[in-house]
Parts: sequence; structure tokens; C-alpha cells
Amino acid sequence: MTPSAATRLMDAVPGKKPIMRAMVLRAPNMPLVLEQRPLPAPGAGEVRLKILACGVCRTDLHVVDGELPKPALPIVPGHEIVGIVDALGAGVSGFAVGQHVGVPWLGHTCGCCAFCVDGHENLCDDPLFTGYTRDGGYASHAIADASYCFALPEGGDPAEQAPLLCAGLIGWRSLKMAGKARSIGIYGFGAAAHIIAQVARTQGRRIFAFARPGDEATKQFALSLGASWAGGSDEAPPEMLDAAIIFAPVGALVPRALGHVRKGGIVVCDGIHMSDIPAFPYAKLWEERKIVSVANLTREDAREFSRWRAR
Repeated sequence: MTPSAATRLMDAVPGKKPIMRAMVLRAPNMPLVLEQRPLPAPGAGEVRLKILACGVCRTDLHVVDGELPKPALPIVPGHEIVGIVDALGAGVSGFAVGQHVGVPWLGHTCGCCAFCVDGHENLCDDPLFTGYTRDGGYASHAIADASYCFALPEGGDPAEQAPLLCAGLIGWRSLKMAGKARSIGIYGFGAAAHIIAQVARTQGRRIFAFARPGDEATKQFALSLGASWAGGSDEAPPEMLDAAIIFAPVGALVPRALGHVRKGGIVVCDGIHMSDIPAFPYAKLWEERKIVSVANLTREDAREFSRWRAR
């Protein structure tokens, strides 16, 4: 959603209560419906945002397509939100009206379960997720927990900042889970992959991009971003890899990637949803190869990524 579109979605008719408009998912596999709602006031610890931009993430499509369980229907999707604070709830500090902020997928955690206490809030037992279990950004306005919002640099392009709040952050967490890998295969060269490939190249790592068979445009795009090699997901890279990151929600890629990872290497599964992983021989996993998944993100991931980008 562009800034001009967000402005058009506002309704400020004199003499009427302020309203907002939102694109709402009422049931899985149904089109989003435009609704007019009273403009909500932020509660304690919350901020209200006038939305400037909200990206479309694959996870949003999983929600709309019914591939994720128990969304809080009806729900406003969208979790790559860039907005301007236009109201503060009681007790909010660190933000000011008029400030540009971003809102990511992780919208709230309980702070008291074993995972939160141990610093793994991404695994919280009682979380809320933006655009899935609390309303997101396909709207003119949104309410967000201030503790899970992040200040954004003034003057940035909201349409460019929005994907960094999920594709960038999840890609960053995935790259961290790849450890010190110097050669990394990336399967599914889309939003997250193209961002994190540039980060990895800046860090001196080599990228090997795997696209859909026959997708020459994506291969050339990956090469233009500095990939050392680009081929189809049915091809073997020119050398064994230290790690592989799978962004495509295709379970069959897991044993395929394992076959291209050297001893002691790791395959990182990035998606929140993936088709079933087919059976494969133990020999592919032996010699201390590992398969791990990425679940959500933490606020520290966002702070780390922000610090890295500011260097």
C-alpha cells in the first residue's frame, strides 16, 4: 500500500466519528473485503499508526490460503508495516507522534514463559503475530504494541523499508543460523533471498543461487547481485557448500540441499509453512550434517540488523 493509497483510505467527514478502512480476511481462501471501521484508540502500551506502506509476504498468502492454522478471523493481514505514529496509549515512552516506525511479524509475547525468560521470545508459548492473530497493515491505520515497534530512519522510502521488516529480518536470522559458512546455497531466490544475498556478499561470503528449473530471469538477477553461481533447483552446484538456506516452501528441497552440503554443514529451513519432506537415506544426514528451522524472529534480531545496516 502506497502513502497516497493510505491517504485515500482515510475518511474525515466533518461531524462524523473518525473512521478507518481495512482489507479484511473473513474466511480462508476468500478474497479480502474492504471494510469501514471506527478509528480505534490505542490502549495502554500501544501506538496507533497511520500506515504509509505494507509489504506482501509469502506468510500473508499462507494465511489467506488457509495453510496456517487458527488465524484470528476476521483478520486484517499484513506484517511488513511502515507507518507514522498518530496516537500514543498510556504509558508509552520512546516514541512520539509523527515518528516513523516499523511493525514486524512478532507483535507481542507473554514475557513469562520458559522460552521468553531464556531469551527465546520467538518461541513464546502465548504470542501474537501481526496480520495473523492481531490485525495487521492492509488498512489505513493499525494498532501495535509499542514494545514490538521499531524506529525507522526519517526520509526513507516506505515501500523499500517495508520488506526489511520480515524478508530482511527472517533472512538475517537465517543467515545467523548458517553460522560461519563461507559458501551458502540459497533455494528460492525471492524477497528474503535477494536481501540476504547482498548482506552475505558484503560479509565476504559466496552465494550459490537455486531457482526454479528454466527460470533464467531469476538466475540472471541472482548473478547481478553478486552470486558466484546460479542454476536450477534440480542442478548441482560446482562445489560442495558449507550451508544451504531454503526459502521456498518445498519440502523436497531439503534432501536435495543435504546432498550438496559438505560434512558438518547445515540446511536452514526458513519458511513458516513447507510441504512434507520426503524420506531420504540416512547417509545424506550422516557426518554431522544438520537440519534446522527458523521460527519467527526476536526483537534483538531487529536491533542487530538495524545496527548492521547503519555501519
